[in-house]
Amino acid sequence: MTHACDTPLRPILTARLCELALYSPATSEMERFYHETMGYAFTTGDGRGRGPHRSIRFLDGPKNTLAYAAYALTSPEALMGVRSRLSQAAVEHATVSCPGLFTDAEEFRDPDGNRFIFGIGHSAAAPHGEPDRNERPARLQHFVTASTDPERVIAFFRDILGFVVSDYVLDDEGGIRTAFLRSSEEHHSFAVFKAPENRLDHHCYETRDWNAMRDWADHFAGFDIPLFWGPGRHGPGNNLFIFAHDPDGNSVELSAELEIIPDHRPTATWAHERKTLNSWGYGMMRS
Repeated sequence: MTHACDTPLRPILTARLCELALYSPATSEMERFYHETMGYAFTTGDGRGRGPHRSIRFLDGPKNTLAYAAYALTSPEALMGVRSRLSQAAVEHATVSCPGLFTDAEEFRDPDGNRFIFGIGHSAAAPHGEPDRNERPARLQHFVTASTDPERVIAFFRDILGFVVSDYVLDDEGGIRTAFLRSSEEHHSFAVFKAPENRLDHHCYETRDWNAMRDWADHFAGFDIPLFWGPGRHGPGNNLFIFAHDPDGNSVELSAELEIIPDHRPTATWAHERKTLNSWGYGMMRS
């Protein structure tokens, strides 16, 4: 790992992933899985599954497809700033009603067409260190997309939304293969990597520590759900991880010990190689 010469920056907003909505041709099966294995409680009113520091919805549509990602902001001023920057960049956006999620929110799409909702009035805007007393804590923390043009997506998140690049993964020619972007002190709340097609890659829950990771792996084993990657430790972010699949084949990550970034920490660069993805062993090269 080396450090780039970027001027050290901090995000100009604090935004925390608080809800994902995924399309599925089998919404009932998905709700049952996420209730039994991930501890979500689903309501009949809005179809929203809720748990401590996490929320999810399943909408009728093609599997392995993002419907939207919602990020909670900390103040009306932060939301006004997002609206202003979107307007200045001539990005189409609209104020939307999100009962049960936000009191005020703005909707827009990134350059790949992924839908986002940024809003205020959600408890997920609380600091990451707020304790979760559950037996198996799991805070919805980040999600990752694949893109044919990651540079364009990176520029959108960095220059318009106000995220900061924590780490780049570069190929031998210096091309960007992956970027990890943060919107708080945590290493990343969004990441994008280069791929032959635009798609959702995975979403992730941050748990407490190594023992909690063990408990989650045992929990999955109790439902005969095999881990397809991990346990391991990522290079960028330095976090422990395990991965499993849901019934639609979406990749679900459990993570612990994600790096906390000080304000002075410069952007880092990593080689596009196996040990960057997993310093312990097998690296699943998706880019």
